[in-house]
Amino acid sequence: MLLVVLAHVLCLNLFSQSEVTVEELKAHIAFLTSPDNVGRAPGGRANRQVVRYIKNEFKALGLKDFKKGYKQKFMASLRVDEGVSEKEAKTWNVIGFVEGKDPVLKKEFIVLGAHYDHLGLGGPSSKSDKRGVVYHGADDNASGTSALLEIAEYIVSQKDKLKRSVIFVAFGAEEQGLLGSKYFVNHAPVRLSKIKLMINMDMVGRMNAEKHVYMGGAGTFPDGVDFMKKLGKSIGLTPIVHAGGVGGSDHVSFYKKNISVLGMHTGGHPQYHTPEDTIDLINFDGQQQVCEYISQVILKKATSEEAMYFIYQD
Repeated sequence: MLLVVLAHVLCLNLFSQSEVTVEELKAHIAFLTSPDNVGRAPGGRANRQVVRYIKNEFKALGLKDFKKGYKQKFMASLRVDEGVSEKEAKTWNVIGFVEGKDPVLKKEFIVLGAHYDHLGLGGPSSKSDKRGVVYHGADDNASGTSALLEIAEYIVSQKDKLKRSVIFVAFGAEEQGLLGSKYFVNHAPVRLSKIKLMINMDMVGRMNAEKHVYMGGAGTFPDGVDFMKKLGKSIGLTPIVHAGGVGGSDHVSFYKKNISVLGMHTGGHPQYHTPEDTIDLINFDGQQQVCEYISQVILKKATSEEAMYFIYQD
């Protein structure tokens, strides 16, 4: 099964387009949710396999790496059931970037992130009592990871227009307590004061019939609420925009460092943190629209000379 998926992804890469496509989104999620990746828990062979996949995609797309390479290693303390001894696992963030063209503004950064890990074979964060079965995590967060790869491809195709630089990060161990993003902001490859906006995608694969896209933190950068509403409506979406409501995913780690954020998702569902969060439930056409939305946010902010700064929200 995994060999078939990998062959399909390789074929898509050979004929890749700058536009976000449903076919490539499907191929990425098919790989990430493959039983061979055992639910993408931190540590072990499957984790290394997923990290290698993302790293290879970043390289193939033409993203640059920082001085220490694409992989940022850290140790994750794992959540365990009551009465079970504490465990640690080696895992990684995967980081690449596109450099802007403006001699001054290229030293400022927009970060796009998504966590690639899930719950493995279950555990204390599960909403199901099932153990020993694969928690596929198609929406949470193979959807965000596939969107990260597709948006990166699009932004690379627009690199000659960029003034600011754009960093792409696939975070490890989010499900263990935002550990990958916490490690990133404490060991960032650039000065945190130069990160002007962090956009996080966590569960962007289940858009409803009303085309709702939910986000928190839009008030943490200038004119963010109106900007996100107008842009979303212009491409046929129904954005549900909160100035605050920063939420509980990886963007929180950035917000706590006084960095403007957007936490984006398409809403919860009964399959959250269960083995039933599977690829057949993904709304790929909706996910493609979310990718278009976020791509345009990045493009407009990375090609603009407008001042960007942090605004605190309760």
